[in-house]
Amino acid sequence: MEQTKAAIGPVSGNLLFYTKPEPLSRDVHSGLGVQRMDRPFGFAAVGHVVPLTVAEFSFAAISYPIIFAGAERLPLAVMGINQGENLFVNEDGSFAVGGYVPAYIRRYPFVLAADEAQQRMVVCIETTAKIFVDKKKADLPLFDDKGEPSEYTTNAIKFCEDFEGERRRTESFIKLLQDLDLFEQRESIFNMPKEDGTVEPVKLAEYFAVSEAKLAALSPEKLAELRDNGALEKIYNHLGSLVAWDRLVAIASDQAVRRSGEVPANA
Repeated sequence: MEQTKAAIGPVSGNLLFYTKPEPLSRDVHSGLGVQRMDRPFGFAAVGHVVPLTVAEFSFAAISYPIIFAGAERLPLAVMGINQGENLFVNEDGSFAVGGYVPAYIRRYPFVLAADEAQQRMVVCIETTAKIFVDKKKADLPLFDDKGEPSEYTTNAIKFCEDFEGERRRTESFIKLLQDLDLFEQRESIFNMPKEDGTVEPVKLAEYFAVSEAKLAALSPEKLAELRDNGALEKIYNHLGSLVAWDRLVAIASDQAVRRSGEVPANA
């Protein structure tokens, strides 16, 4: 995987959390280092939905609704009910206790991106990330004295490569579900209580989910195949996670009350 050559074409793609990714280069970035941060997740506060790989479904399902979105049926962890508001990232950059941190967040500020000119993937870094500082003030270097990637950088690159492998595996999982025509469009509705005792339905989101009816209509042979290749477990992870919509609403309501000053923050 290329990570240190400077002379490459522009990278492509619109990546959540990344505003100025640059191909990692010993020539350009040898003066940078990394500062240790106890609460490094402030950048993710604007991500109310975050991409997931299928390998993460069993972990994420405990914390968030797992939905599918767009023509590509991209799997997403729903981490907020308002756009640009992540309910699990605190103001100090810490992550909510007990919440699963998606790998997409954990790989930041590194990422693999497409070099269209040479049709390859290159390692990039988000140069505006707060974790990067002058090498002289850093806890860890990006490159060692010989100009080679440091242990920290090597591990970060390996994480990105592993993530890319899981992303491709996720694409295969999605294609399997599409080939079986298992998706259906759904809405998440919250019944907002009114002062007169009635409720007002409020639509939180439209998304794609696996249809339980379509799943049940599959032949025993096909269901056994999905069980044996592990896909059925991931489908059930997804379906079970959808009850977490109520949890999101409860967290959002609690945070709104605390911000209003009606309840002390330590109550």
